[in-house]
Amino acid sequence: MTSGTTGQVLDTLHMFETSAGLAEQVFDAAIRARGLDGLPERSRIENVVVLGMGGSGMAGDVLAAAAGPFLPVPVVVSKGYELPAFVGETSLVFAVSFSGNTEETVEVASAAAVEGARLVVITQGGELGRLAASWGVPIVTVPTDIAQPRSGIGALAVPALVVLEEMGLFPGAQQWIDIAVEQLRRRRDQLMGDGLLARSLAARIGRTLPIFYGGGQIGATAAQRWKNQVNENAKVAAFWHSYPELCHNEVAGWGQHGDLTRQAFTVVNVRHDYEHPQVARRFDVVAPLLEEVVSAVEEVRAEGEGQLAQLLDLILIGDFVSLHLAAREGLDPGPVPVLDHIKATVAASVDV
Repeated sequence: MTSGTTGQVLDTLHMFETSAGLAEQVFDAAIRARGLDGLPERSRIENVVVLGMGGSGMAGDVLAAAAGPFLPVPVVVSKGYELPAFVGETSLVFAVSFSGNTEETVEVASAAAVEGARLVVITQGGELGRLAASWGVPIVTVPTDIAQPRSGIGALAVPALVVLEEMGLFPGAQQWIDIAVEQLRRRRDQLMGDGLLARSLAARIGRTLPIFYGGGQIGATAAQRWKNQVNENAKVAAFWHSYPELCHNEVAGWGQHGDLTRQAFTVVNVRHDYEHPQVARRFDVVAPLLEEVVSAVEEVRAEGEGQLAQLLDLILIGDFVSLHLAAREGLDPGPVPVLDHIKATVAASVDV
């Protein structure tokens, strides 16, 4: 199996290999989340909250996009130190931290426990794992052979879907997970074969700064994921927005400096089959306007049956595009020393 690149690729944390294994990661995550003890009764839950940062927080975005529209209760994704004021005994709270030591998540999960929320913890261990054990709440363990949070999107996002199904809040989740696994395998075979889809898009983006546009919640989640992956894997500034909202603000911002923007930016539309018809129309209306002021307007379309399959399909494609962008520059996509520096510096200031 190859990465679809030519020549030797610098990849000390095996990011290409881990990304290629997303289908298996999703499959295994569903098994790990089955049969948890201590889940609350469906009738006692009035809202679902997902706590997490970075790659772990993206797990909440996946849940909100793929399952949120079908749940009988609202879903809120909270990224930060503050617990939403409504969280209490009728809240089902997923605390997601890859390492278990994300300070924001540890703090806000502790606050949720104090408020009597029903917690489910998804982590490799760390301080959050220790606290979860002391609270006596269900824990889904994330495999330790995954090197980075962003590489564990399947292991972090899928357990919450399974828990919701077992509680009766998201019937049929396993069926949609199985369909998504099959689509991920098909896409993986394509990306790891000739690699043209991701590698050629990375080449067309080149050294421009990419802007990712999606439609609706699925498209917005995919666009944000693409942006984050380009930031961390390729170490490149990138941006995202979503339809229809960008038609009410961002498009007006392309009105000046076309001589600069045509050299600096490439727009990539990440599309799926579940866009509102008017959102699809807005893509068509805005595209020719953008073509006048950016280097290029590219488009990627999801495949697969169901919202979860199409979202994860887009995520997998974007992951590979970001990895190919790194490979083109001879960069190691795995390590993120600047993020490690910030975390260490902030933690040290607290300890003083």
